[in-house]
Amino acid sequence: MALPTTPSWISEFRAFIMRGNVVDLAVGIIIGAAFTGVVGSLVKDVFNPVLGILTGGIDFSNVFVALNGQSYPTLEEAKKAGAPTVNIGLFLNAIIQFVIVSFAVFWVVKALTRLKAREEKAAPPPAPPKSEVLLTEIRDLLKSKS
Repeated sequence: MALPTTPSWISEFRAFIMRGNVVDLAVGIIIGAAFTGVVGSLVKDVFNPVLGILTGGIDFSNVFVALNGQSYPTLEEAKKAGAPTVNIGLFLNAIIQFVIVSFAVFWVVKALTRLKAREEKAAPPPAPPKSEVLLTEIRDLLKSKS
Protein backbone atom coordinates (compact mmCIF):
# COMPACT_ATOMS: atom_id res chain seq x y z
CA MET A 1 0.00 0.00 0.00
CA ALA A 2 1.41 3.39 -1.02
CA LEU A 3 1.61 6.25 1.44
CA PRO A 4 -0.48 9.30 0.62
CA THR A 5 1.43 12.17 -0.96
CA THR A 6 2.18 15.18 1.17
CA PRO A 7 0.27 18.32 0.12
CA SER A 8 2.50 20.99 -1.41
CA TRP A 9 1.37 23.61 1.10
CA ILE A 10 3.07 21.68 3.91
CA SER A 11 6.51 22.14 2.36
CA GLU A 12 5.70 25.81 1.66
CA PHE A 13 4.63 26.26 5.29
CA ARG A 14 7.81 24.55 6.54
CA ALA A 15 9.93 26.87 4.36
CA PHE A 16 7.99 29.90 5.62
CA ILE A 17 8.43 28.97 9.28
CA MET A 18 12.14 28.27 8.90
CA ARG A 19 12.90 31.65 7.32
CA GLY A 20 15.05 33.75 9.60
CA ASN A 21 12.68 36.66 10.04
CA VAL A 22 9.80 34.45 11.27
CA VAL A 23 12.02 32.82 13.89
CA ASP A 24 13.37 36.25 14.89
CA LEU A 25 9.81 37.53 15.26
CA ALA A 26 8.87 34.59 17.49
CA VAL A 27 11.91 35.19 19.70
CA GLY A 28 11.05 38.90 19.85
CA ILE A 29 7.50 38.17 20.95
CA ILE A 30 8.67 35.82 23.71
CA ILE A 31 11.23 38.31 24.99
CA GLY A 32 8.66 41.10 24.72
CA ALA A 33 6.19 39.15 26.84
CA ALA A 34 8.84 38.56 29.51
CA PHE A 35 9.90 42.22 29.37
CA THR A 36 6.27 43.29 29.78
CA GLY A 37 6.04 41.25 32.98
CA VAL A 38 9.16 42.92 34.35
CA VAL A 39 7.88 46.39 33.46
CA GLY A 40 4.47 45.59 34.97
CA SER A 41 6.13 44.63 38.22
CA LEU A 42 8.34 47.73 38.12
CA VAL A 43 5.30 49.98 37.77
CA LYS A 44 3.10 48.13 40.28
CA ASP A 45 5.73 47.31 42.91
CA VAL A 46 8.18 50.24 42.64
CA PHE A 47 6.70 53.30 40.94
CA ASN A 48 3.15 53.15 42.30
CA PRO A 49 4.20 53.01 45.99
CA VAL A 50 6.60 55.93 45.45
CA LEU A 51 3.92 57.91 43.60
CA GLY A 52 1.49 56.99 46.35
CA ILE A 53 3.81 58.45 49.01
CA LEU A 54 4.36 61.60 46.94
CA THR A 55 0.60 62.05 46.44
CA GLY A 56 -0.37 61.47 50.06
CA GLY A 57 -0.88 57.72 50.15
CA ILE A 58 -3.04 57.24 47.04
CA ASP A 59 -2.99 53.67 45.72
CA PHE A 60 -3.34 54.16 41.97
CA SER A 61 -4.62 50.65 41.39
CA ASN A 62 -7.67 51.55 43.51
CA VAL A 63 -8.47 54.87 41.82
CA PHE A 64 -11.77 54.18 40.11
CA VAL A 65 -15.27 55.50 39.67
CA ALA A 66 -18.22 53.16 40.19
CA LEU A 67 -20.85 53.96 37.56
CA ASN A 68 -23.75 52.56 39.59
CA GLY A 69 -23.54 55.41 42.11
CA GLN A 70 -22.46 53.26 45.05
CA SER A 71 -19.19 53.53 46.93
CA TYR A 72 -16.72 50.64 47.28
CA PRO A 73 -13.51 50.66 49.34
CA THR A 74 -11.47 48.83 46.68
CA LEU A 75 -11.70 48.03 43.01
CA GLU A 76 -11.72 44.33 43.85
CA GLU A 77 -14.85 44.73 45.95
CA ALA A 78 -16.55 46.75 43.21
CA LYS A 79 -15.78 43.98 40.73
CA LYS A 80 -17.09 41.33 43.15
CA ALA A 81 -20.33 43.29 43.43
CA GLY A 82 -20.53 43.41 39.63
CA ALA A 83 -20.45 47.21 39.55
CA PRO A 84 -19.43 48.86 36.28
CA THR A 85 -16.29 50.92 36.90
CA VAL A 86 -14.05 53.39 35.13
CA ASN A 87 -10.57 52.30 36.23
CA ILE A 88 -8.55 55.50 36.16
CA GLY A 89 -5.68 54.09 38.23
CA LEU A 90 -5.26 51.01 36.04
CA PHE A 91 -5.24 53.28 32.99
CA LEU A 92 -2.50 55.40 34.60
CA ASN A 93 -0.54 52.19 35.28
CA ALA A 94 -0.87 51.23 31.62
CA ILE A 95 0.37 54.66 30.51
CA ILE A 96 3.37 54.43 32.85
CA GLN A 97 4.16 50.94 31.52
CA PHE A 98 3.90 52.20 27.94
CA VAL A 99 6.28 55.08 28.64
CA ILE A 100 8.82 52.75 30.28
CA VAL A 101 8.66 50.21 27.43
CA SER A 102 8.89 52.97 24.82
CA PHE A 103 11.88 54.49 26.60
CA ALA A 104 13.64 51.12 26.80
CA VAL A 105 12.94 50.34 23.13
CA PHE A 106 14.21 53.80 22.17
CA TRP A 107 17.54 53.19 23.89
CA VAL A 108 17.89 49.67 22.48
CA VAL A 109 17.24 50.90 18.93
CA LYS A 110 19.60 53.83 19.45
CA ALA A 111 22.37 51.51 20.66
CA LEU A 112 21.82 49.08 17.78
CA THR A 113 21.85 51.91 15.25
CA ARG A 114 25.11 53.23 16.68
CA LEU A 115 26.62 49.73 16.64
CA LYS A 116 25.55 49.18 13.04
CA ALA A 117 27.02 52.55 12.00
CA ARG A 118 30.35 51.58 13.59
CA GLU A 119 30.34 48.24 11.77
CA GLU A 120 29.62 49.94 8.44
CA LYS A 121 32.50 52.41 9.00
CA ALA A 122 34.91 49.65 10.04
CA ALA A 123 34.13 47.29 7.16
CA PRO A 124 36.04 48.03 3.97
CA PRO A 125 33.89 48.42 0.88
CA PRO A 126 33.47 45.17 -1.03
CA ALA A 127 35.62 44.65 -4.10
CA PRO A 128 33.85 45.41 -7.37
CA PRO A 129 32.75 42.41 -9.43
CA LYS A 130 35.20 41.05 -11.96
CA SER A 131 33.04 42.18 -14.88
CA GLU A 132 33.11 45.76 -13.62
CA VAL A 133 36.90 45.67 -13.28
CA LEU A 134 37.23 44.37 -16.85
CA LEU A 135 34.85 47.03 -18.19
CA THR A 136 36.87 49.72 -16.41
CA GLU A 137 40.08 48.40 -17.99
CA ILE A 138 38.46 48.36 -21.45
CA ARG A 139 37.21 51.93 -20.94
CA ASP A 140 40.65 53.09 -19.88
CA LEU A 141 42.27 51.37 -22.90
CA LEU A 142 39.80 53.01 -25.28
CA LYS A 143 40.47 56.40 -23.70
CA SER A 144 44.23 55.97 -24.06
CA LYS A 145 43.90 55.08 -27.79
CA SER A 146 41.91 58.23 -28.61
